[in-house]
Amino acid sequence: MSKHLKYYYDLMSQPSRALWIFLQQTKIPYENRLVNLGKGEHLTDEFKAINRFQKVPCITDSQIQLAESVAIFRYLCREYKVPDHWYPADSRRRALVDEYLEWQHHNTRAACATYFQYMWLRPRMFGSKVDPKRADQYRTQMESCLDFIEREFLGGGSRFIVGDEITVADLLAACEIEQPRMAGYDPCDGRPNLTQWMARVRESTAPFYDQAHKFLNKIAQDAATKHKL
Repeated sequence: MSKHLKYYYDLMSQPSRALWIFLQQTKIPYENRLVNLGKGEHLTDEFKAINRFQKVPCITDSQIQLAESVAIFRYLCREYKVPDHWYPADSRRRALVDEYLEWQHHNTRAACATYFQYMWLRPRMFGSKVDPKRADQYRTQMESCLDFIEREFLGGGSRFIVGDEITVADLLAACEIEQPRMAGYDPCDGRPNLTQWMARVRESTAPFYDQAHKFLNKIAQDAATKHKL
């Protein structure tokens, strides 16, 4: 087993937070490599030599350079000794985890990130104005996705997305769903299953979940206060 794992990340990135929490929970030894997205550190030639996609998160481990959070999760669960519940060896349970991991790319991640970027990130980075009609469109798409999660993934009585133990699917999902809060949107409002599940994810990964979301929570609190004014 390699002892040379390096993790490149920025906690403003949803999958970066998910992997950071996972690494803390599993106690996999690694070296921190912070990449400041706001300063464009991911766009340098030096970082491109590490990750050709020039995005975070990514890892280097012995002779491998690997990007894309789902691929990294699967690699770490294969190569390191982690509790089975994260990515179950049982074929049926793993298939259900994989089902969410494949689904989320064009659903949870796409919907929540698009809303966040349009409402919060782009106005701050480029000074772009929010068009109310487009904002409504993005919010409707996101709410449709959140309602589906509330009903289909969390409405069957299980504690987590797949069964009664937390998996990597829960980490990725929760970190994505947190992101719109920075734009003043509460994804838990009117969704009791989602509310209870988010609390379970947070409790199951304490104190690391809150540590990973410390900066996000501050922005979200400011956004919520501004929204009430």
